[in-house]
Amino acid sequence: MNSMSLYCIGDLQGCHLPFQRLLEKIDFSASRDTVYLLGDLVNRGPDSLGLLRHLMALGDAAKCLLGNHDLHLLALWQGVRKAGRHDTVQSVLQAPDSAALLDWLRHRAMALQRHGWLMVHAGVLPQWTAAQTLVLAAEVEQALRGPDLKSFLTAMYGNAPSQWHDRLAGADRLRVIVNALTRLRFCTPDGVMDFASKDGAGAKPPGFLPWFEVPGRASQGTPMAFGHWSTLVKDARQIKGLRNNTLPLDTGCVWGGCLTAARLGATAGEFELIAVKCEQAQQPATD
Repeated sequence: MNSMSLYCIGDLQGCHLPFQRLLEKIDFSASRDTVYLLGDLVNRGPDSLGLLRHLMALGDAAKCLLGNHDLHLLALWQGVRKAGRHDTVQSVLQAPDSAALLDWLRHRAMALQRHGWLMVHAGVLPQWTAAQTLVLAAEVEQALRGPDLKSFLTAMYGNAPSQWHDRLAGADRLRVIVNALTRLRFCTPDGVMDFASKDGAGAKPPGFLPWFEVPGRASQGTPMAFGHWSTLVKDARQIKGLRNNTLPLDTGCVWGGCLTAARLGATAGEFELIAVKCEQAQQPATD
């Protein structure tokens, strides 16, 4: 009998068939193994509905984080946003089991720490320790699961404040947490976030750094897995090891790249990569 395995997988974005093929390639067993999905489960790809149903059916074997596209789907559901021309989630909203799927989605995590790894969708601000990241993520999770979901989602959008302060409260506080965990790529050393640039790490705006390269980052001592940044690593073969103690796992499946799983080793920070190509590339769009 095979021993239990633990995996992290990058952004799925509705690419159900590659996900199925990746599970087959790693010989995944829901009764034995656990897979951690790093957010952006839905949108842009061809089968967000089938993918959500699959993930929900996996039960405790699939631990899912929420990304910006997943929050966008919840906002569409609650009527606080209108669908964009690149959205591919209408089938979820119109499905007979839509309410059950979206209620399941709103109960997913914003950050997790498991097996020595901190897992987020996008990034962590320089001031945040791993422990603080989890506490702040729980504040957003409480809002998502509470009775005022629509009010929270209505106030969630916007780029300001652009910097974390412990004294932030209310909607401003939750907005900064959401933006860091689901949208962050570049920030200044003191944590001012930039949301304009979506290019690779080499295209950093003046005065900004990739969030994981900020000197003295408070979470530096904890290995981290994250997704979101498809222009950071275009091919899993480019990942030779941890990058400033972080592992980027969005390898651009929906944009014609590959879908990548990291099999986590017995020691925190150890991993082995397994990838499959995505057969349906979408046209790049802003996210």
